[in-house]
Amino acid sequence: RSLSQHCEAGARLARRAGLAEPVAAALDHAYERWDGKGIPSGIGGEALPWPVRIVLAARDADIWRRQAGPEVMRHVLARRRGRAYDPAVTDILLDNADQWLAELDSADLWSQLLDAEPGPAITVAPAGLERVLEACADFADLKSRWFRGHSRDVSGLAAGTAIALGLPEDEVAAVRQAGLVHDVGIVGVPAAIWDLPRALGEAERARVRMHSLLTEQVLGSCKELADLADLAGSHHERLDGSGYHRRARAAQLSMGARILAAAEVYAGLRADRPHRPAFEADEAASELAAQADAGWLDRRAVQALLGTIGQVTQARPGPRAAGLTDREAEVLGLIARGLSNRQIADVLVISPKTAGHHVEHIYAKAGVRTRAGATLFAIEVGLAGAWRAS
Repeated sequence: RSLSQHCEAGARLARRAGLAEPVAAALDHAYERWDGKGIPSGIGGEALPWPVRIVLAARDADIWRRQAGPEVMRHVLARRRGRAYDPAVTDILLDNADQWLAELDSADLWSQLLDAEPGPAITVAPAGLERVLEACADFADLKSRWFRGHSRDVSGLAAGTAIALGLPEDEVAAVRQAGLVHDVGIVGVPAAIWDLPRALGEAERARVRMHSLLTEQVLGSCKELADLADLAGSHHERLDGSGYHRRARAAQLSMGARILAAAEVYAGLRADRPHRPAFEADEAASELAAQADAGWLDRRAVQALLGTIGQVTQARPGPRAAGLTDREAEVLGLIARGLSNRQIADVLVISPKTAGHHVEHIYAKAGVRTRAGATLFAIEVGLAGAWRAS
């Protein structure tokens, strides 16, 4: 089931990012096998897209080489030839393994991959950049059920605050975009840490603090996003230097960075977390003001943010996408929170069978087949936002 969700989420991300349909189709069958015993559709043989055949064997070859060495890798490839792997692909890998493995240890594979891309190279026009960043945001928020819709919430709050403060249009756009991708680095921290129902230990806190640096590094790997990387990576900085990962102080933090920090705190407070329930709106506002009084958050940013919450809420998409009923919208929101059919039934005081029927109808209307797909759809139509305005 988990692998099927990986496939659907990967394919959905590719399509939303504007990649070619063969790429999305290959991702949708990423765990199929040559013998037809794979996931999610059980297709095999010549029906398997070539990229899937190649990546499947190459992926396993790399895993076995790292875990057990090249000889075991060769044994596994040979044993699975004609079963998990296309015989032709397997033979090519075995014939060239020694040469390719030697190159792996010294090659700049990322640069080589980009250089080998056939022309014309696919690029994203400025007008389409936010579509791609939004897709990345939704995908990152799948990391934990506690984060569904969080990146969009931060982005909307930050943009509304920037507008209220009279920032120029280009700075508003930068804050909105940075809000979308500020948390892509959470993917590099184990989900088990994010889901702990208690206060974190020192080692766990150190892992969590790495996520803002990872965000900066991921975005910074694309030179066109360098400025955005710096801003997005600053969302946990504080005016007094107590934040992370740079320990920047007030003089080093732009108004955009200050807005992003305030938006991230408010969105987090208004969301349930494994160790506490969501703050009510007045409680979150008081906490935000207290952090400004303590010299952690920018007072102007906090005041502007609190004055724009209602406007941001009204701008969120409605629940009627794909013809969902009110009850189905409720169920979809609960799916996005990670609840099982039985848990949904308990919350809504209905039978598990009825909850299951609602889930089936939602899948059909949304055109999805897994909970990951349904969750992404919920985020897209505004049914997975973590915070609620009063």
